[in-house]
Amino acid sequence: QVQLVESGGGLAQPGGSLRLACAASENIFKTHPMAWYRQVPGKERELVARMTPTGTITYYDFAKGRFTISADDVKSTMYLQMTNLKPEDTAVYYCNTPFRAMFAWGQGTQVTVSS
Repeated sequence: QVQLVESGGGLAQPGGSLRLACAASENIFKTHPMAWYRQVPGKERELVARMTPTGTITYYDFAKGRFTISADDVKSTMYLQMTNLKPEDTAVYYCNTPFRAMFAWGQGTQVTVSS
């Protein structure tokens, strides 16, 4: 059973940056498309960005130009570099396969953007 552990969240000021990490217990990034999601209370989890093992990347509108998804196969870790953060980016961020989660959800990492 693959385990996913998200980290790197915290409190950031508007305009600030954070780098999230998603560590997997197995090297799934060479075999599975993966994605970052986020969720705020009372709303459905939404996709932020996704990438395929061959490196095709898709960003959702609110992430374009501000967020960068990447993966380190050696470390079995995926990253989300977030810049120019906005208060509306406040959410719990998760990683999993896109559209239909194949793995158990991790605990997520809380991102709070506030002055």
